[in-house]
Amino acid sequence: MAMNQGLDATALAAPDGAADDAAAFLFHGFADASRLRLLRHLLTGPHRVRDLTEHVGLAQSTVSRHLACLRDCGLVDSRAQGRASVFSLTHPDLVLALLGAADEVLDATGAPCRGHAHPDARPTDHLDGEPS
Repeated sequence: MAMNQGLDATALAAPDGAADDAAAFLFHGFADASRLRLLRHLLTGPHRVRDLTEHVGLAQSTVSRHLACLRDCGLVDSRAQGRASVFSLTHPDLVLALLGAADEVLDATGAPCRGHAHPDARPTDHLDGEPS
């Protein structure tokens, strides 16, 4: 899957604080394994919160918090169905492409980011050992 179709590497390399902030906010939605499991499950179609809770094996309050994060990132939307909320991906094709690109990067590099292997690791722990 070619993710760079229509992208200009020179334009992407140019500093753009607002675009970088927006991208960091978006990638925050992908920065938790439970949210990734929710996104992958939502690729199969819309689901009620109860179904998502059962699928990921987390408390409803935790799943609701993750779904709120994903909604804030623009990745999911919800609609009322009776007393239940049904969640779906806003752009399933783009979520699939991003998850596929992540899988490709992991395949190419052979391992997950070493500096992030431990839940308490800071993003720069693997760079120089100095606190950020």
